[in-house]
Amino acid sequence: MWNGDVRVSGVVRVRLDLSYDGTEFSGWAKQAGGRRTVQGEIEDALRTVTRSGTTYELTVAGRTDAGVHARGQVAHVDLPREVWAEHRPKLLKRLAGRLPKDVRVWALREAPEGFDARFSAIWRRYAYRVTDNPGGVDPLLRGHVLWHDWPLDVDAMNEAARGLLGEHDFAAYCKRREGATTIRTLQRLSLVRGDDGIITATVRADAFCHNMVRSLIGALLFVGDGHRTPDWPAKVLAAGVRDSAVHVVRPHGLTLEEVGYPADELLAARSVEARNKRTLPSAGCC
Repeated sequence: MWNGDVRVSGVVRVRLDLSYDGTEFSGWAKQAGGRRTVQGEIEDALRTVTRSGTTYELTVAGRTDAGVHARGQVAHVDLPREVWAEHRPKLLKRLAGRLPKDVRVWALREAPEGFDARFSAIWRRYAYRVTDNPGGVDPLLRGHVLWHDWPLDVDAMNEAARGLLGEHDFAAYCKRREGATTIRTLQRLSLVRGDDGIITATVRADAFCHNMVRSLIGALLFVGDGHRTPDWPAKVLAAGVRDSAVHVVRPHGLTLEEVGYPADELLAARSVEARNKRTLPSAGCC
């Protein structure tokens, strides 16, 4: 298999497709202090079922924050070839018996050459669910749907969403991290009200910076309930600075639904491209 540009002998890269209910997790990534995380649970289970003294570290397509759910998360892990050969036939079932009920691994398979769960991805698709039902949220859905206590105009929200599509610097909608770019390509942002009254926002981009989806939804909710006009979110984007009126909505309405990858022969090239720091095209010199 390949690790970046270096071939690692005796190791197999394994792709994991998984889902989890984020309610009781402090996010995906392992943390100090014994906080419960998705990565920590899966790595512990993997170490136990393979009877290994080594913790095999997972790389994930998109780190999720505390309280955020995932239905179509992807990760990879590099296992010694002999460990993979010995445990492969029963590994999925053994993980099911060892993992807690709020996280499931659905598929395990040897990844194609050049695959990197994070850097080979070409898009991530999230859904954010909200209801404006004056009675609140169905108790059976309360952990996955936000209640907004003002009536929402979905048409106005979609009009506002169209002004955010494309490649931009989303600094106004991201929590900055040292050395990280906030330039992203927002490929889709649309909202639909279902027959049950729940509004589902579909958000797809090549990648997301910290708090980006929840901030975008916060801005659209302000448009939907009439507090701002449909052109306001695009004006915030163009200003390039955080606006105190843009609220980061609560995490429980957010679910990572799917991660997209290119054809196998393009995986390695995509992984290299994604590692390059992005800049926006210049408007001209002088």
